[in-house]
Amino acid sequence: MIASLLITYEWSDWRNSNIWYIQSVFVETEHRGQGVFKQMYKTVSDEAKRLDVKHIRLYVETENEKAQAVYESLGMKKLPYFMYDAKL
Repeated sequence: MIASLLITYEWSDWRNSNIWYIQSVFVETEHRGQGVFKQMYKTVSDEAKRLDVKHIRLYVETENEKAQAVYESLGMKKLPYFMYDAKL
């Protein structure tokens, strides 16, 4: 195995559809920059379309500009949201 990711989902009553979240993306160092994530993203997108999912999202660290460039090259757009957390 050279790469992995996880899909979680959320029902959106506003969109009357599931939103899929790509999480825990990992590509082995020696396989990065070779289109591995691009192929995984295509597979996820194709399956989401087949199941009538309207949106695919993911979280990315604000400093991880390399990953952001990859996501934008695939047509993903930055959303105008901030994330908040409460440690309990």
